[in-house]
Amino acid sequence: MKIQQLLEHHGIARNPFAEEDAQTDPVFKDHCIDNTYHPTWDKIYGDPGEPATAIVFGEKGAGKTAMRLQIAKHLEEYNAGRTEGRLFIIHYDDFNHFLDTFRDKVSSRRRPDKLLADWKLWDHMDAILALGITGLIDRILEVAQPSLAAGAPIDQRKVDQLQHHQARDLLLLAAYYDQSMAETFNSRWARLRKRLRFRTWTAHWDLALGAVWSLAAIIAAIAVFANTPWESLQPLWLYLLLAVGAVMIGWIPWGWRFVRRHWLSRRIARRLHTGNRQAPVLRRVLMNFSTSDLADQPFPAKDRTDDRYELLLKLQSILETLGFKGIVVLVDRVDEPHLINGSPKLMRALMWPMLDNKFLKHPGLGLKLMLPIELTQFLEREDSEFYQRARLDKQNTVRSLEWTGQALYDVTSARIQACAVEGATPALRDLFDPGLSDQRLLDALRSLRVPRAAFKFLYRVLVAHCNAHTDMNPKWQISPETFESQLAIYHRDQEAFDRGLGAG
Repeated sequence: MKIQQLLEHHGIARNPFAEEDAQTDPVFKDHCIDNTYHPTWDKIYGDPGEPATAIVFGEKGAGKTAMRLQIAKHLEEYNAGRTEGRLFIIHYDDFNHFLDTFRDKVSSRRRPDKLLADWKLWDHMDAILALGITGLIDRILEVAQPSLAAGAPIDQRKVDQLQHHQARDLLLLAAYYDQSMAETFNSRWARLRKRLRFRTWTAHWDLALGAVWSLAAIIAAIAVFANTPWESLQPLWLYLLLAVGAVMIGWIPWGWRFVRRHWLSRRIARRLHTGNRQAPVLRRVLMNFSTSDLADQPFPAKDRTDDRYELLLKLQSILETLGFKGIVVLVDRVDEPHLINGSPKLMRALMWPMLDNKFLKHPGLGLKLMLPIELTQFLEREDSEFYQRARLDKQNTVRSLEWTGQALYDVTSARIQACAVEGATPALRDLFDPGLSDQRLLDALRSLRVPRAAFKFLYRVLVAHCNAHTDMNPKWQISPETFESQLAIYHRDQEAFDRGLGAG
Protein backbone atom coordinates (compact mmCIF):
# COMPACT_ATOMS: atom_id res chain seq x y z
CA MET A 1 0.00 0.00 0.00
CA LYS A 2 1.36 3.39 -0.99
CA ILE A 3 1.48 6.36 1.39
CA GLN A 4 0.05 8.65 -1.27
CA GLN A 5 -2.89 6.27 -1.68
CA LEU A 6 -3.65 6.53 2.04
CA LEU A 7 -3.28 10.31 2.08
CA GLU A 8 -5.49 10.83 -0.98
CA HIS A 9 -8.20 8.73 0.64
CA HIS A 10 -8.29 11.24 3.51
CA GLY A 11 -8.18 14.27 1.19
CA ILE A 12 -4.50 15.08 1.70
CA ALA A 13 -2.57 16.07 -1.42
CA ARG A 14 0.99 15.52 -0.12
CA ASN A 15 2.76 14.10 2.90
CA PRO A 16 2.64 16.73 5.68
CA PHE A 17 5.46 15.11 7.65
CA ALA A 18 8.12 14.49 5.02
CA GLU A 19 10.23 17.56 5.89
CA GLU A 20 12.14 18.03 9.14
CA ASP A 21 14.02 21.34 8.71
CA ALA A 22 12.00 24.58 8.72
CA GLN A 23 14.45 26.25 6.32
CA THR A 24 13.62 23.75 3.55
CA ASP A 25 10.03 22.96 4.52
CA PRO A 26 7.56 24.21 1.87
CA VAL A 27 4.54 23.30 4.02
CA PHE A 28 5.75 25.57 6.78
CA LYS A 29 6.92 28.38 4.50
CA ASP A 30 3.80 28.42 2.30
CA HIS A 31 1.12 27.90 4.94
CA CYS A 32 1.98 27.38 8.60
CA ILE A 33 4.34 30.35 8.92
CA ASP A 34 1.35 32.69 9.06
CA ASN A 35 -0.98 30.82 11.40
CA THR A 36 0.94 28.32 13.56
CA TYR A 37 2.63 29.77 16.63
CA HIS A 38 4.24 28.67 19.84
CA PRO A 39 2.38 29.88 22.97
CA THR A 40 5.29 32.22 23.83
CA TRP A 41 5.22 33.89 20.41
CA ASP A 42 3.99 37.29 21.64
CA LYS A 43 6.72 37.54 24.26
CA ILE A 44 9.48 36.65 21.80
CA TYR A 45 8.25 38.69 18.83
CA GLY A 46 7.38 41.72 20.91
CA ASP A 47 6.29 45.05 19.43
CA PRO A 48 8.01 45.98 16.14
CA GLY A 49 7.43 49.61 17.05
CA GLU A 50 9.93 49.18 19.89
CA PRO A 51 12.45 46.45 18.94
CA ALA A 52 13.55 44.56 22.03
CA THR A 53 15.78 41.63 22.88
CA ALA A 54 14.46 38.11 23.54
CA ILE A 55 16.53 35.07 24.55
CA VAL A 56 15.03 31.65 23.82
CA PHE A 57 16.40 28.27 24.89
CA GLY A 58 15.01 25.22 23.13
CA GLU A 59 16.03 21.66 22.36
CA LYS A 60 16.69 20.42 18.85
CA GLY A 61 13.51 20.36 16.80
CA ALA A 62 11.60 22.64 19.17
CA GLY A 63 11.05 25.21 16.44
CA LYS A 64 13.79 27.80 17.01
CA THR A 65 14.58 28.13 13.30
CA ALA A 66 10.89 28.13 12.44
CA MET A 67 10.35 30.96 14.91
CA ARG A 68 13.26 32.92 13.43
CA LEU A 69 11.72 32.59 9.97
CA GLN A 70 8.34 33.61 11.36
CA ILE A 71 9.81 36.70 13.00
CA ALA A 72 11.56 37.65 9.74
CA LYS A 73 8.35 37.14 7.73
CA HIS A 74 6.27 39.27 10.11
CA LEU A 75 8.91 42.01 10.14
CA GLU A 76 8.94 42.05 6.35
CA GLU A 77 5.18 42.43 6.35
CA TYR A 78 5.50 45.20 8.95
CA ASN A 79 7.99 46.99 6.70
CA ALA A 80 5.91 46.51 3.55
CA GLY A 81 3.23 48.99 4.56
CA ARG A 82 5.60 51.75 5.66
CA THR A 83 8.02 54.27 4.23
CA GLU A 84 9.26 55.43 7.64
CA GLY A 85 9.86 53.64 10.92
CA ARG A 86 10.85 50.35 9.31
CA LEU A 87 13.22 47.73 10.73
CA PHE A 88 16.48 46.54 9.20
CA ILE A 89 16.74 42.75 9.53
CA ILE A 90 20.04 40.89 10.02
CA HIS A 91 20.20 37.06 10.03
CA TYR A 92 23.18 36.15 12.18
CA ASP A 93 22.87 32.39 11.71
CA ASP A 94 25.92 31.29 9.72
CA PHE A 95 29.04 31.49 11.88
CA ASN A 96 31.38 29.37 9.78
CA HIS A 97 32.93 32.19 7.76
CA PHE A 98 33.53 34.38 10.82
CA LEU A 99 34.93 31.53 12.90
CA ASP A 100 37.22 30.37 10.11
CA THR A 101 38.56 33.89 9.61
CA PHE A 102 38.97 34.30 13.37
CA ARG A 103 40.94 31.05 13.58
CA ASP A 104 43.20 32.03 10.68
CA LYS A 105 43.97 35.41 12.23
CA VAL A 106 44.33 34.41 15.87
CA SER A 107 45.88 30.94 15.68
CA SER A 108 45.16 28.07 13.33
CA ARG A 109 46.91 25.52 15.58
CA ARG A 110 45.08 26.10 18.85
CA ARG A 111 42.36 23.79 20.09
CA PRO A 112 38.80 25.11 19.59
CA ASP A 113 38.23 25.64 23.33
CA LYS A 114 41.46 27.64 23.68
CA LEU A 115 40.69 29.55 20.52
CA LEU A 116 37.15 30.51 21.49
CA ALA A 117 38.36 31.71 24.88
CA ASP A 118 39.65 34.74 22.95
CA TRP A 119 36.32 35.36 21.18
CA LYS A 120 34.86 38.57 22.62
CA LEU A 121 31.80 40.78 22.30
CA TRP A 122 33.53 43.06 19.79
CA ASP A 123 34.02 40.07 17.49
CA HIS A 124 30.25 39.52 17.50
CA MET A 125 29.73 43.23 16.84
CA ASP A 126 32.19 43.14 13.94
CA ALA A 127 30.37 40.15 12.44
CA ILE A 128 26.95 41.79 12.80
CA LEU A 129 28.23 45.05 11.32
CA ALA A 130 29.74 43.09 8.41
CA LEU A 131 26.41 41.41 7.64
CA GLY A 132 24.48 44.65 7.96
CA ILE A 133 26.86 46.80 5.91
CA THR A 134 27.14 44.21 3.13
CA GLY A 135 23.36 43.89 2.85
CA LEU A 136 22.85 47.66 2.93
CA ILE A 137 25.44 48.36 0.22
CA ASP A 138 24.01 45.58 -1.96
CA ARG A 139 20.66 47.38 -1.96
CA ILE A 140 22.07 50.87 -2.41
CA LEU A 141 24.02 49.66 -5.46
CA GLU A 142 21.02 47.56 -6.61
CA VAL A 143 23.10 44.45 -7.25
CA ALA A 144 21.39 41.60 -9.08
CA GLN A 145 21.59 39.14 -6.17
CA PRO A 146 21.66 41.07 -2.88
CA SER A 147 22.69 39.42 0.36
CA LEU A 148 19.93 37.44 2.05
CA ALA A 149 21.67 37.68 5.42
CA ALA A 150 20.65 41.30 5.96
CA GLY A 151 18.58 44.06 4.49
CA ALA A 152 15.25 45.48 3.45
CA PRO A 153 14.17 47.42 0.33
CA ILE A 154 15.85 50.83 -0.02
CA ASP A 155 14.21 53.95 -1.44
CA GLN A 156 16.92 55.33 -3.74
CA ARG A 157 15.55 58.86 -3.28
CA LYS A 158 16.48 58.66 0.40
CA VAL A 159 20.04 57.67 -0.51
CA ASP A 160 20.37 61.10 -2.14
CA GLN A 161 19.36 62.68 1.19
CA LEU A 162 22.43 61.38 3.03
CA GLN A 163 24.53 64.26 4.32
CA HIS A 164 28.25 64.58 3.65
CA HIS A 165 29.29 63.15 7.02
CA GLN A 166 26.86 60.23 6.61
CA ALA A 167 28.27 59.43 3.16
CA ARG A 168 31.75 59.54 4.68
CA ASP A 169 30.64 57.23 7.51
CA LEU A 170 29.08 54.75 5.10
CA LEU A 171 32.22 54.71 2.94
CA LEU A 172 34.38 54.12 6.00
CA LEU A 173 32.06 51.35 7.25
CA ALA A 174 32.25 49.79 3.79
CA ALA A 175 36.04 49.93 3.97
CA TYR A 176 36.06 48.00 7.25
CA TYR A 177 33.12 45.62 6.87
CA ASP A 178 31.90 45.12 3.30
CA GLN A 179 32.23 41.37 2.66
CA SER A 180 30.72 41.07 -0.81
CA MET A 181 32.41 38.62 -3.18
CA ALA A 182 30.40 39.60 -6.24
CA GLU A 183 33.11 41.99 -7.48
CA THR A 184 36.49 43.32 -6.41
CA PHE A 185 36.47 45.44 -3.31
CA ASN A 186 38.09 48.44 -5.01
CA SER A 187 35.57 48.57 -7.87
CA ARG A 188 32.63 48.13 -5.51
CA TRP A 189 33.88 50.83 -3.16
CA ALA A 190 34.43 53.18 -6.13
CA ARG A 191 30.87 52.53 -7.33
CA LEU A 192 29.53 53.28 -3.86
CA ARG A 193 31.54 56.52 -3.70
CA LYS A 194 30.11 57.65 -7.04
CA ARG A 195 26.58 56.71 -5.98
CA LEU A 196 26.96 58.79 -2.83
CA ARG A 197 28.55 61.66 -4.79
CA PHE A 198 31.39 61.85 -2.30
CA ARG A 199 34.33 63.87 -3.65
CA THR A 200 37.82 62.73 -2.73
CA TRP A 201 40.00 65.04 -4.87
CA THR A 202 40.55 67.48 -1.97
CA ALA A 203 42.26 64.69 -0.04
CA HIS A 204 44.95 64.47 -2.75
CA TRP A 205 46.28 68.04 -2.45
CA ASP A 206 49.61 66.65 -1.27
CA LEU A 207 49.81 64.44 -4.35
CA ALA A 208 49.32 67.49 -6.57
CA LEU A 209 51.86 69.40 -4.51
CA GLY A 210 54.41 66.65 -4.94
CA ALA A 211 53.87 66.48 -8.70
CA VAL A 212 54.15 70.27 -9.20
CA TRP A 213 57.15 70.55 -6.90
CA SER A 214 58.89 67.67 -8.66
CA LEU A 215 58.32 69.22 -12.07
CA ALA A 216 59.64 72.56 -10.88
CA ALA A 217 62.67 70.94 -9.23
CA ILE A 218 63.49 68.92 -12.35
CA ILE A 219 63.27 72.02 -14.57
CA ALA A 220 65.51 73.94 -12.16
CA ALA A 221 68.03 71.08 -12.03
CA ILE A 222 68.17 70.87 -15.81
CA ALA A 223 68.74 74.61 -16.00
CA VAL A 224 71.55 74.44 -13.44
CA PHE A 225 73.25 71.53 -15.19
CA ALA A 226 72.90 73.21 -18.59
CA ASN A 227 74.45 76.51 -17.49
CA THR A 228 77.23 75.18 -15.25
CA PRO A 229 80.61 74.10 -16.63
CA TRP A 230 81.28 70.40 -16.40
CA GLU A 231 84.40 70.94 -14.29
CA SER A 232 82.29 72.72 -11.66
CA LEU A 233 79.91 69.76 -11.30
CA GLN A 234 82.49 67.51 -9.69
CA PRO A 235 81.88 65.25 -7.90
CA LEU A 236 78.85 64.63 -10.08
CA TRP A 237 77.18 62.19 -7.70
CA LEU A 238 76.89 64.87 -5.03
CA TYR A 239 75.04 67.24 -7.35
CA LEU A 240 72.77 64.42 -8.55
CA LEU A 241 71.99 63.55 -4.95
CA LEU A 242 71.12 67.17 -4.22
CA ALA A 243 68.85 67.26 -7.28
CA VAL A 244 67.01 64.09 -6.18
CA GLY A 245 66.66 65.51 -2.68
CA ALA A 246 65.16 68.70 -4.05
CA VAL A 247 62.63 66.66 -6.01
CA MET A 248 61.68 64.54 -2.97
CA ILE A 249 61.07 67.48 -0.64
CA GLY A 250 57.71 68.12 -2.29
CA TRP A 251 56.59 64.58 -1.48
CA ILE A 252 57.07 64.85 2.29
CA PRO A 253 53.40 65.75 3.06
CA TRP A 254 52.14 62.87 0.91
CA GLY A 255 54.68 60.47 2.39
CA TRP A 256 53.73 61.42 5.93
CA ARG A 257 50.02 60.85 5.16
CA PHE A 258 50.87 57.52 3.46
CA VAL A 259 52.78 56.28 6.50
CA ARG A 260 50.01 57.29 8.90
CA ARG A 261 47.31 55.61 6.78
CA HIS A 262 49.47 52.51 6.39
CA TRP A 263 49.94 52.04 10.13
CA LEU A 264 46.27 52.74 10.79
CA SER A 265 45.31 50.14 8.15
CA ARG A 266 47.61 47.58 9.70
CA ARG A 267 46.10 48.12 13.15
CA ILE A 268 42.56 47.84 11.80
CA ALA A 269 43.28 44.72 9.73
CA ARG A 270 44.94 43.09 12.74
CA ARG A 271 42.02 43.83 15.08
CA LEU A 272 39.22 42.84 12.70
CA HIS A 273 39.42 39.17 13.65
CA THR A 274 36.27 38.21 11.75
CA GLY A 275 36.99 40.18 8.56
CA ASN A 276 39.19 39.41 5.57
CA ARG A 277 40.29 42.96 4.77
CA GLN A 278 44.00 43.29 4.00
CA ALA A 279 46.02 46.29 5.13
CA PRO A 280 47.24 47.41 1.64
CA VAL A 281 43.70 47.38 0.27
CA LEU A 282 42.39 49.29 3.26
CA ARG A 283 45.23 51.81 3.02
CA ARG A 284 44.37 52.61 -0.60
CA VAL A 285 40.80 53.40 0.46
CA LEU A 286 41.79 55.49 3.48
CA MET A 287 44.12 57.56 1.28
CA ASN A 288 40.94 58.94 -0.35
CA PHE A 289 39.96 60.71 2.88
CA SER A 290 41.42 63.99 4.04
CA THR A 291 42.87 64.42 7.49
CA SER A 292 39.85 66.49 8.52
CA ASP A 293 37.47 63.71 7.38
CA LEU A 294 39.23 61.19 9.61
CA ALA A 295 39.78 63.48 12.59
CA ASP A 296 38.22 62.13 15.81
CA GLN A 297 36.62 59.20 13.97
CA PRO A 298 36.25 55.78 15.65
CA PHE A 299 38.33 53.02 14.12
CA PRO A 300 38.04 49.28 14.91
CA ALA A 301 41.76 49.31 15.64
CA LYS A 302 41.70 48.16 19.27
CA ASP A 303 40.39 45.15 21.17
CA ARG A 304 37.49 46.96 22.82
CA THR A 305 33.78 47.61 22.32
CA ASP A 306 33.84 51.42 22.60
CA ASP A 307 34.71 51.98 18.94
CA ARG A 308 32.22 49.33 17.80
CA TYR A 309 29.38 51.01 19.67
CA GLU A 310 30.21 54.29 17.93
CA LEU A 311 30.34 52.55 14.54
CA LEU A 312 26.99 50.90 15.29
CA LEU A 313 25.54 54.34 16.10
CA LYS A 314 26.83 55.64 12.76
CA LEU A 315 25.12 52.76 10.95
CA GLN A 316 21.90 53.51 12.83
CA SER A 317 22.12 57.18 11.85
CA ILE A 318 22.49 56.23 8.18
CA LEU A 319 19.60 53.78 8.41
CA GLU A 320 17.40 56.38 10.09
CA THR A 321 17.86 58.71 7.12
CA LEU A 322 16.96 55.78 4.85
CA GLY A 323 13.70 55.22 6.76
CA PHE A 324 14.73 52.61 9.36
CA LYS A 325 14.21 53.33 13.02
CA GLY A 326 15.76 50.13 14.32
CA ILE A 327 17.74 46.96 13.67
CA VAL A 328 16.62 43.42 14.51
CA VAL A 329 19.34 40.74 14.68
CA LEU A 330 18.12 37.13 14.48
CA VAL A 331 20.66 34.73 16.02
CA ASP A 332 20.22 31.01 15.32
CA ARG A 333 21.96 27.71 14.49
CA VAL A 334 24.61 28.22 17.16
CA ASP A 335 25.33 24.48 17.35
CA GLU A 336 25.95 23.98 13.62
CA PRO A 337 29.38 25.55 12.83
CA HIS A 338 31.98 22.87 12.18
CA LEU A 339 34.31 24.44 14.76
CA ILE A 340 31.55 24.09 17.40
CA ASN A 341 30.31 20.66 16.26
CA GLY A 342 27.44 20.63 18.76
CA SER A 343 29.67 20.96 21.85
CA PRO A 344 27.81 22.78 24.68
CA LYS A 345 31.08 24.11 26.11
CA LEU A 346 32.11 25.60 22.78
CA MET A 347 28.62 27.05 22.27
CA ARG A 348 28.94 28.70 25.67
CA ALA A 349 32.34 30.15 24.76
CA LEU A 350 30.87 31.55 21.54
CA MET A 351 27.63 33.01 22.89
CA TRP A 352 28.38 34.12 26.46
CA PRO A 353 30.26 37.29 25.39
CA MET A 354 27.05 38.45 23.69
CA LEU A 355 25.12 38.26 26.96
CA ASP A 356 25.99 41.81 27.97
CA ASN A 357 23.15 44.05 29.09
CA LYS A 358 24.66 47.17 27.48
CA PHE A 359 24.68 45.43 24.12
CA LEU A 360 21.37 43.60 24.52
CA LYS A 361 19.65 46.83 25.55
CA HIS A 362 21.37 49.10 23.03
CA PRO A 363 18.78 51.67 21.85
CA GLY A 364 17.18 50.82 18.53
CA LEU A 365 18.63 47.31 18.52
CA GLY A 366 16.59 44.15 19.10
CA LEU A 367 18.34 40.80 19.31
CA LYS A 368 16.40 37.55 19.07
CA LEU A 369 18.70 34.80 20.33
CA MET A 370 17.58 31.24 19.57
CA LEU A 371 19.90 29.16 21.74
CA PRO A 372 20.19 25.38 22.33
CA ILE A 373 18.69 24.08 25.57
CA GLU A 374 22.07 22.59 26.54
CA LEU A 375 23.28 26.08 27.44
CA THR A 376 20.85 26.36 30.35
CA GLN A 377 23.02 23.99 32.40
CA PHE A 378 25.72 26.66 32.42
CA LEU A 379 23.30 29.37 33.54
CA GLU A 380 22.77 27.54 36.82
CA ARG A 381 26.52 27.57 37.52
CA GLU A 382 27.19 31.24 36.82
CA ASP A 383 28.05 33.69 39.57
CA SER A 384 26.38 36.97 40.48
CA GLU A 385 28.83 38.94 38.34
CA PHE A 386 27.56 37.18 35.21
CA TYR A 387 23.93 37.87 36.10
CA GLN A 388 24.70 41.52 36.82
CA ARG A 389 26.35 41.84 33.43
CA ALA A 390 23.75 39.88 31.46
CA ARG A 391 20.61 40.95 33.35
CA LEU A 392 18.63 38.05 31.90
CA ASP A 393 15.66 39.18 33.98
CA LYS A 394 15.29 42.16 31.60
CA GLN A 395 15.77 40.28 28.30
CA ASN A 396 12.41 38.51 27.74
CA THR A 397 14.07 35.18 28.49
CA VAL A 398 12.27 31.91 27.69
CA ARG A 399 14.09 29.16 29.60
CA SER A 400 12.52 26.30 27.62
CA LEU A 401 10.60 26.27 24.35
CA GLU A 402 8.23 23.59 25.61
CA TRP A 403 5.29 22.06 23.70
CA THR A 404 2.27 20.42 25.29
CA GLY A 405 0.54 17.45 23.69
CA GLN A 406 -2.36 19.73 22.75
CA ALA A 407 -0.01 22.26 21.10
CA LEU A 408 1.69 19.52 19.08
CA TYR A 409 -1.71 18.18 18.08
CA ASP A 410 -2.66 21.63 16.78
CA VAL A 411 0.63 21.95 14.87
CA THR A 412 0.28 18.56 13.18
CA SER A 413 -3.38 19.23 12.39
CA ALA A 414 -2.46 22.57 10.85
CA ARG A 415 0.08 20.86 8.59
CA ILE A 416 -2.50 18.30 7.48
CA GLN A 417 -5.00 21.03 6.66
CA ALA A 418 -2.30 22.93 4.77
CA CYS A 419 -1.79 19.87 2.56
CA ALA A 420 -5.50 19.18 2.03
CA VAL A 421 -7.01 19.04 -1.44
CA GLU A 422 -9.45 21.80 -2.27
CA GLY A 423 -12.74 21.40 -0.43
CA ALA A 424 -11.47 18.71 1.99
CA THR A 425 -11.10 19.17 5.75
CA PRO A 426 -8.91 16.28 6.94
CA ALA A 427 -7.85 15.99 10.58
CA LEU A 428 -5.06 14.12 12.35
CA ARG A 429 -7.62 12.06 14.24
CA ASP A 430 -9.07 10.70 10.98
CA LEU A 431 -5.85 8.80 10.27
CA PHE A 432 -6.18 6.57 13.34
CA ASP A 433 -8.52 3.78 14.34
CA PRO A 434 -11.18 4.73 16.94
CA GLY A 435 -9.57 2.16 19.23
CA LEU A 436 -6.79 4.71 19.81
CA SER A 437 -8.27 7.18 22.27
CA ASP A 438 -7.86 10.92 21.98
CA GLN A 439 -6.15 11.04 25.35
CA ARG A 440 -3.64 8.38 24.33
CA LEU A 441 -2.85 10.33 21.16
CA LEU A 442 -2.26 13.51 23.19
CA ASP A 443 -0.12 11.65 25.73
CA ALA A 444 2.03 10.17 22.95
CA LEU A 445 2.53 13.57 21.33
CA ARG A 446 3.47 15.08 24.68
CA SER A 447 6.11 12.39 25.17
CA LEU A 448 7.67 13.40 21.86
CA ARG A 449 8.20 16.94 23.26
CA VAL A 450 9.03 18.85 20.07
CA PRO A 451 7.48 19.29 16.59
CA ARG A 452 10.37 17.70 14.71
CA ALA A 453 10.09 14.51 16.76
CA ALA A 454 6.32 14.44 16.26
CA PHE A 455 6.70 14.80 12.50
CA LYS A 456 9.36 12.09 12.29
CA PHE A 457 7.26 9.74 14.38
CA LEU A 458 4.09 10.30 12.35
CA TYR A 459 6.04 9.76 9.14
CA ARG A 460 7.30 6.42 10.53
CA VAL A 461 3.78 5.41 11.51
CA LEU A 462 2.48 6.14 8.01
CA VAL A 463 5.30 4.12 6.43
CA ALA A 464 4.85 1.17 8.81
CA HIS A 465 1.09 1.10 8.28
CA CYS A 466 1.37 1.18 4.48
CA ASN A 467 4.07 -1.50 4.49
CA ALA A 468 1.73 -3.77 6.45
CA HIS A 469 -1.05 -3.67 3.83
CA THR A 470 -1.32 -4.23 0.10
CA ASP A 471 -2.84 -2.09 -2.64
CA MET A 472 -5.46 -4.78 -3.21
CA ASN A 473 -6.50 -4.89 0.43
CA PRO A 474 -5.92 -1.39 1.82
CA LYS A 475 -6.76 -0.27 5.31
CA TRP A 476 -7.55 3.39 5.72
CA GLN A 477 -6.90 3.87 9.43
CA ILE A 478 -3.81 3.11 11.50
CA SER A 479 -4.33 0.50 14.20
CA PRO A 480 -3.44 1.11 17.88
CA GLU A 481 -0.97 -1.79 17.70
CA THR A 482 1.00 -0.16 14.87
CA PHE A 483 0.90 3.18 16.67
CA GLU A 484 2.21 1.74 19.96
CA SER A 485 4.91 -0.41 18.40
CA GLN A 486 6.28 2.47 16.33
CA LEU A 487 6.15 4.80 19.34
CA ALA A 488 8.19 2.31 21.39
CA ILE A 489 10.75 1.95 18.59
CA TYR A 490 11.00 5.70 18.16
CA HIS A 491 11.58 6.29 21.88
CA ARG A 492 14.23 3.58 21.91
CA ASP A 493 16.04 5.13 18.94
CA GLN A 494 15.78 8.58 20.47
CA GLU A 495 17.27 7.42 23.74
CA ALA A 496 20.14 5.77 21.86
CA PHE A 497 20.71 8.99 19.93
CA ASP A 498 20.72 11.03 23.13
CA ARG A 499 23.41 8.72 24.51
CA GLY A 500 25.40 9.05 21.29
CA LEU A 501 24.81 5.44 20.26
CA GLY A 502 22.66 5.83 17.18
CA ALA A 503 21.57 7.97 14.29
CA GLY A 504 18.20 8.93 15.84
